[in-house]
Amino acid sequence: MEKHIAMMMADLSGYTALTETHGASIAADLVDKYLAIVHKCLMGDSRVHERSGDEIMIISPSADNLLATARMISNVTLREEHFLQVHGGMHYGPVLQRNNHFFGTTINLTSRIASKAGAGKFWCSSAFVNMLSPASTYHLLPQGNHSFKNIADQIAIFQLDNKPNNRLYIDPVCRMLILDTDKAITQENKPGVYFCSAHCCETYSIYH
Repeated sequence: MEKHIAMMMADLSGYTALTETHGASIAADLVDKYLAIVHKCLMGDSRVHERSGDEIMIISPSADNLLATARMISNVTLREEHFLQVHGGMHYGPVLQRNNHFFGTTINLTSRIASKAGAGKFWCSSAFVNMLSPASTYHLLPQGNHSFKNIADQIAIFQLDNKPNNRLYIDPVCRMLILDTDKAITQENKPGVYFCSAHCCETYSIYH
């Protein structure tokens, strides 16, 4: 039997670069930290349904609670030193649940919306926006109509307005956030470029 739910897929932006640079152990530690952060950010009846690699699926009967969860995840992760930005996609639609797994177009579209969202951005479909209550106070920015693989019609996309208050500095090699620039590694000839480690600084020098 099908039911309608709000669904979010949220990934770590730059996870492959971090793994290549710092190795599987550091990457695994970061995923563990990410999962712990997500669990603390769940709002209302939102819950983690499953994780695959650095991708987490979060579901809720309520689009409002899921959007609030996305905002919390964004706010918390952007305050974590040497963490990665998170990007995500949200959709509302029917799913078939069998043996604790979901099936249907809703899963595929949610995943594809997440894949199109850039680092640090949370995108949602018009179907998701239509399920938000009139009292919702979150600002959503129209991103136009987008085509998605194996979806016949274009989908109107909106972006959660979660722009950070302060300028973001990102290690250009491993994509980690640099919050404390006074403690970061720098190069004299590259003002405004910061690295989390000497290894990233040396790697950057090889190719630039």
